[in-house]
Parts: sequence; structure tokens; C-alpha cells
Amino acid sequence: MHQLMIILLRIKVVQLRERIISASILSADFTHLADDLVKVDKAGADYIHFDIMDGVFVPSLTFGPSLVKSLRPLCRKVFDVHIMAVCPENYIDGLKQAGADIVTIHAEATHHLDRLLNMIKERKMKAGVSLNPATSPDFLNYIMDKVDQVLVMSVNPGFAGQNYLDSQLDKIKIIREMINNSGHDIKISVDGGINDKTAARTWQAGADILVSGSHVFKSSNYQQTIENLKNAS
Repeated sequence: MHQLMIILLRIKVVQLRERIISASILSADFTHLADDLVKVDKAGADYIHFDIMDGVFVPSLTFGPSLVKSLRPLCRKVFDVHIMAVCPENYIDGLKQAGADIVTIHAEATHHLDRLLNMIKERKMKAGVSLNPATSPDFLNYIMDKVDQVLVMSVNPGFAGQNYLDSQLDKIKIIREMINNSGHDIKISVDGGINDKTAARTWQAGADILVSGSHVFKSSNYQQTIENLKNAS
């Protein structure tokens, strides 16, 4: 009877879990970036996702905290910042000043993951850790008490528009189970190759947040696209 109650409780938690769409501005039109931000905000995106890339940790080079700061007055939604850079500690204070709400760093980018997660939390931002496709979720066993969000990369990071890696579905399921057993309130975010078809499988695997760039910003109707992602089943 006890085991049955646990199973029923977990089913209820899954059913009640909020679905969040984080729109990645990396795929927006940079000649009209402010306009695209306002449009996707009004269209119902829950978070705005920023990919900071340094051209070293990943091949691409994008932007830094100054862009986050310049866009902050235009939108009250959660600013969800993903640092794909070596020495991620160099960005944390700048992102605090820029108005970031969530800062996610890569487990592979630092030898001092615990220390940097503390650094983010001390600055009153939510802390996330991102795992590349080949990275084991075992990293999480030692930092569950410091993490607000786990970002699973469902593509190899560095470029927009890549195809979804189905191999990551099992990783999402494993992390969902780890979180359920930990008793901590941690959200699972998934980034890469998200569309209506992959969204359905990703929600079912246990995701709370889907990061979508190309699929949203290349569509003709942001609102409908976001609604479709949220309701994918």
C-alpha cells in the first residue's frame, strides 16, 4: 500500500508540473532584436533565454552581459542565461548587474562547480548546471542542494538549428528520478532541436522547461508556436 501511494503521488506531481517555454534570442533577428523580444514576450514565452558563448568552450562567439542589461528594461519575464564559456566566474557579477534571474554554468567548464554555484546563489540569482550530451548525470549527486535548474543539452552546444539527440531522453528520465528522490525543488530544462514532435517526448521524459530558438523565431506566429510546444503530447 505504501509503494502504491508513492507511485500515485509521483503521477500527480507529473500531472501538475508546469510547462515552461524559454525562448532563445540567439535565433531572433538581431537587426530587430528589441522588437523580436517584445513580440515573443507578448506571445506568451515564460522565460527569455540568452546563450553567452566565448568562441573557446564552444566554436561560436555571441554576446556578453551588456546585451542582457540593454534588453532588461524591455521585458519583465525571467531572464534565463546560459554561459557556454571557460572561466564562467568572470561573467557572474556582470550578469547580476545586468538583471539576470537564472545563471547556468557548464559542469565541464570549471574545476570548481560547487564554488561557482555558491557564488551565483550568494548574488541572489537562481543557479543552474548544464550537462553536455556525453556528460553523466552523476555530477549532480554532489550538488543537488545548490542547484535550482539542470539544463540538459539535447544537441552538442555551440550552434542553433541542430537535430535533437534522442539519446538524451534516458538522461532526462534519470535526472527526473534523481530529483524526485532528493526532495529538492529542481527544474529540468532541455535545450536543442526542440519542435512539436521532440517537445512531446521531452515533456514525457520529465522536463519542466523547453528552450526553443529556431522553432519559435523562424515561425510566422510566435503565439501559436509557443502554445503548440506547451501542449505537445
